[in-house]
Amino acid sequence: MTSQVPKNGIRPNPVGDWPKIDSTAFVDPSAQVMGNVVIGARVYVGPLSVIRADEVDDQGKVHPVIIGEDACVQDGVVIHGRSGSEVVIGPRANISHGVIVHGPATIKADCFVAIRAVVYDSVLEESVWVGVGSVIMRTTIPANTWVPAGSIIRSDQETKQFRLINLKEEKYKKGVYDASASLRDGYLKLYSK
Repeated sequence: MTSQVPKNGIRPNPVGDWPKIDSTAFVDPSAQVMGNVVIGARVYVGPLSVIRADEVDDQGKVHPVIIGEDACVQDGVVIHGRSGSEVVIGPRANISHGVIVHGPATIKADCFVAIRAVVYDSVLEESVWVGVGSVIMRTTIPANTWVPAGSIIRSDQETKQFRLINLKEEKYKKGVYDASASLRDGYLKLYSK
């Protein structure tokens, strides 16, 4: 798998793992993608994002960061896993501007993580909505949960207070997804000329 776009910030980690980027993905030339990173089909990685899989564990291995097909990693996102941990971003997940995802972490299919949120050592089940500026630490958020903006969640117990996402939020997620897919397609077309 190779990308059709410039590779300015794409490089190996200290043990020599190079990123694997599907040819249908768009990685902005200003993004930094390092090491054992797998970027799937039709992914969009926006300007100034950093995706790092470069910390070596005790056995000399670097665990992967995996970005699933059709996911969107917007401007200024930082995705990194500490030594011995894996990060998985599921299909069609939308990781908004300035979000930090620090592994171990799993964000499953169709999740929406809003601007400046932090996900650390946690699992977001399918279709979770994380509001602007929220902090999720060492917990699992159940599928279809709506986490209000500014929330700080440090345990599974704290998630029981939240409602399910509604149709308005689903429509908003789809609009953001469609806009990101359009950007990806436009940039791929531009750079393929």
